Amino acid sequence: MRSQIQRRLDAVRERIRLAETAAGRCRGSVRLIAVSKTQPAEAIAAAYYCGQREFGENYVQEALAKQDKLAHYDIGWHFIGPIQSNKTRSIAARFSWVHSVDRFKIAERLSDQRPEELPPLNICIQVNVSGEATKSGVAPEELDGLVEAIAELPRLRVRGLMAIPAPTDTIDLQRASFRSLRQAAERLGHLGLDTLSMGMSDDLEAAVMEGSTMVRIGTALFGPRPGRDMAVLDVGSVSDG
Repeated sequence: MRSQIQRRLDAVRERIRLAETAAGRCRGSVRLIAVSKTQPAEAIAAAYYCGQREFGENYVQEALAKQDKLAHYDIGWHFIGPIQSNKTRSIAARFSWVHSVDRFKIAERLSDQRPEELPPLNICIQVNVSGEATKSGVAPEELDGLVEAIAELPRLRVRGLMAIPAPTDTIDLQRASFRSLRQAAERLGHLGLDTLSMGMSDDLEAAVMEGSTMVRIGTALFGPRPGRDMAVLDVGSVSDG
């Protein structure tokens, strides 16, 4: 597993590097978040030994079990899935970043439940840039008011915006969706936003061309997703290769 993940990780890093160069950006300007939802803890451990340090999870209970298994690893945990009100306490206490805030009520709960001994929780506001009824995210026309309201909450730090555009094979259409998010972030520049969480396995190049600072990559790193019942396994032998 470790050698396979190393090859895939090297390939993704090279894609990012080439995209940065094509966009005229500095090498290292884009952070890689390894999307490990439904992957076993041993896959995360293998990626960690290959040098990956930041991981994204979608399901709270699954993530907490893996965090417990991997507690001795210096991992930065990002929550990137839809947020239910009854899960905010665990998210506030156990993650460093949340990419999927799209309601003030959820942000308020995260702020209230963030432990005082931890630094403010880093937040990205999810925007429904494609207007899909089945997608989470605030509508673009409601974004400014939501961001400004959340920015006043004491235990959160609004870092930027996130989007999951409708899939398309046309790079021009991919770029147009990401461009709209970048322009929204620029419009909100007075709030000191510094993060654009956009780009996945099939469209990272378009995202980097439009200013992404974080790409969220799952399939290209780990391969097809196993069932969720395989997500937590023993990691004791991973360090042996």
